[in-house]
Amino acid sequence: MAVGIQTKGSTVKRTIPIAVALVAAAVLGAGVFALVGSGSKTVVRQVTVAGALPAAQTSTSSSSVTNVADSSLNGVVEITVSSSAGTNPYGGQEEQQALGSGFVYDSNGDIITNDHVVAGAQSITVRFSNGQTFKGTLVGADPSTDLAVVKVSAPSSLLHPLALGDSDTLQVGQGVVAIGSPYGLQGTVTAGIVSALHREMTAPNNYTIPDSIQTDAAINHGNSGGPLLDLSSKVVGVNAQIDSDSGDNSGVGFAIPSNTVRSIATQLISTGSVHHAYLGVGITNGSNGGAKLTEVRPGTPAANAGLQVGDVITKLDGDSIADATALGTAVDAKKPGDSVTITYVRNGSSHTVTVTLGTRPS
Repeated sequence: MAVGIQTKGSTVKRTIPIAVALVAAAVLGAGVFALVGSGSKTVVRQVTVAGALPAAQTSTSSSSVTNVADSSLNGVVEITVSSSAGTNPYGGQEEQQALGSGFVYDSNGDIITNDHVVAGAQSITVRFSNGQTFKGTLVGADPSTDLAVVKVSAPSSLLHPLALGDSDTLQVGQGVVAIGSPYGLQGTVTAGIVSALHREMTAPNNYTIPDSIQTDAAINHGNSGGPLLDLSSKVVGVNAQIDSDSGDNSGVGFAIPSNTVRSIATQLISTGSVHHAYLGVGITNGSNGGAKLTEVRPGTPAANAGLQVGDVITKLDGDSIADATALGTAVDAKKPGDSVTITYVRNGSSHTVTVTLGTRPS
């Protein structure tokens, strides 16, 4: 985990981002798909969270899914990104296209998607459910949470914003619906349940996305950036990764929680960028609770405050730190420049130090 943090000692699963690279038909034939960044691996960790919500008693009926689809499909878009693939043997520039999904966030034309969908974009095209397409401009992106905002100048009749729900109220077993463009099949609707909560995904820049949602709703390449909705048609997550050996849906998908989306989108739309608080340590769960430091990076706020490898942080600003995830969440809630009081245990003795948080490096 990164609070400037790397978490160790958890169960590790290998996952892949789910944008699609469209290979030029002249080279390999139409309809050929490959992973974007298929040579890289991202990580999802299983985290035990004290006080997790119990399983919900909700079922996913076909009528409920139909209602969600009817009310949400016109707010979901397909996003095609063109970028340079380098120079061909004849000295010309080769172009590659990536395909993902997104959804209308507000009536100003702001669209939410994944950072890994639009990374490196030279041009962005947004296609609405009626087939109309518009040029998109990148408002801002945050690799630390794998989120981005794209803006389109589309008529208000096409802008059907999807409301964000409260991801903190989700329960295991609760019905959810995913909508997107897997393999370019726009407007595909799949349904399932919340399989687990409080997972940790690794973002494109190797920082941690905490409190991620695991679902068994079918998610495939091209679903990246599309919404995961509850049965009241509220967006509770943004689909981002799958755990799969084959590269296809295996019933284990992961979404960025809507409360993270709300915070990041607000900052991107306001300023075009996001600045995360940074402590500069690696952590794992302490044997008796707390967050144990496995690394203290030189020149970071943690190092400047005298924290050392082996220290176990038990409190931040007086609030108990139960484990590594709790410390990451607590630091993520702060801003660069904030001063925090950290209580830690070293060699059996408790100490308190004030730390001024920095800005997370890219």
